[in-house]
Amino acid sequence: MGSFFVQRPVFAIVLAILIVISGAVAITGLPIAQFPDIVPPEVSVTTTYTGADALTLEQSVATPLEQKANGVDNMIYMKSTSANDGSLELRVTFKPGTNPDMNNVLLQNRVSEATPSLPNDVKQLGVPVKKAMGMPFMVISLYSPKGTLDAPYLGNYATINVIDDLARIPGVGRVTKMGSADYAMRIWVRPDRLATLNLTVDDITNAIRAQSTVNPAGMIGGEPAPKGQELTYSVRAQGRLETQEEFSDIIVRANPDGSVIRMSDVARVELGVEAYTQIARFNGQAASALLVYQAPGSNSLLLAEQVKSTMEGLAKKFPADVAYAVALDTTLPVTAGINEIMHTLLEAVALVLLVVFLFLQSWRATLIPLLTVPVSLIGAFIAFPMLGFSVNTLSLFGLVLAIGLVVDDAIVVVEAVEHHIEHGLSPRDATIQAMKEVSGPVVAIALVLSAVFIPVAFLGGITGSMYKQVALTIALSMMFSAI
Repeated sequence: MGSFFVQRPVFAIVLAILIVISGAVAITGLPIAQFPDIVPPEVSVTTTYTGADALTLEQSVATPLEQKANGVDNMIYMKSTSANDGSLELRVTFKPGTNPDMNNVLLQNRVSEATPSLPNDVKQLGVPVKKAMGMPFMVISLYSPKGTLDAPYLGNYATINVIDDLARIPGVGRVTKMGSADYAMRIWVRPDRLATLNLTVDDITNAIRAQSTVNPAGMIGGEPAPKGQELTYSVRAQGRLETQEEFSDIIVRANPDGSVIRMSDVARVELGVEAYTQIARFNGQAASALLVYQAPGSNSLLLAEQVKSTMEGLAKKFPADVAYAVALDTTLPVTAGINEIMHTLLEAVALVLLVVFLFLQSWRATLIPLLTVPVSLIGAFIAFPMLGFSVNTLSLFGLVLAIGLVVDDAIVVVEAVEHHIEHGLSPRDATIQAMKEVSGPVVAIALVLSAVFIPVAFLGGITGSMYKQVALTIALSMMFSAI
């Protein structure tokens, strides 16, 4: 096999070039992250039982969901949190390496079985099942530099004009808003008035539902129409209530004497927000925080650039006294870590070549290992997409360790060729003779080192996921070095 490549140098060169090009193309499509994706996937189930305390929520909602979700395929454990504000979150953790989408479907089927056992108020609000995201990779704050705008205005502007644009960016898993809720008509009930007038909260709720509705009013000129009728008009009647005054005029009860009790008699009505449980601040000013979560498998560095570019475009249309700032960017340590690894990579290559030159005492002989290193290291990226690897600090650290190993094959060949040249053979004959002698050892070196590192890839759990990136990167580099 050695003489085959010696007699066909163009084929050998083309093969090396193809390996480099294939590896370079593979790099461009790989996700970039600080660490490999080793966290077990989670799926969250959230719902709200309005007015219920934590104990009631646990007994009537959490228990049925937990009983049905328990034992779902690939589940490791689950945890539920019931709060006194009526909110419930059930997080189910699955085995590492399982498909998050399939986990979501499996848990959704279990939740569907438990839905009939839930209270009607919970069913009306829904029980969404979504893939749980860990820490947001970027937090963007909308704030008012002069302080003329409050948090509800900023939050609603973000809901209408910003969140949808960010969610459409390829690679964004989810965008959530914290610190400000959407506008809502708040009705603050006066318990003393209700007790005096013998009314309940249900009476107020029923009055709102009955009088804030869409009322179909039919059509004028619709079929069957008299002959000669050419136009048809849709009649629009007053529908759902919108203003504070309209809600204040809602009739809660009509008395037999003709008098009525209106909403303003038993409650204070104001335009507020849905919830007051969260407050966001940016440099001490009221703000709305947008949490951007990264989808699995996306390139975090490229995604960060796209998010920032999108925000720059949206900022040109911001109203007066509205600005944004990137409060948290987790890609900064990723960039810094990869840059440090790349510097270490170049330094390791320089040190290895210096050592090779000191022992071979020939720049011409040193040139062979110099060409071997990039072909072997870049070629290793060809298998990354098939193995599900990303460009991270661990895989790059494996390349740093591989530098000192991939030059071994080239050094063995160069030393054998130099030996035969010293004994009078021409460079071509010396190379053919050397390859006949060292082809076996070269293959043996690659197989022995692969036998050392490849078994590490079969370790299970989070530890195995971390070691696998380093071990297989070194083994792949050794294989391409032997080739």
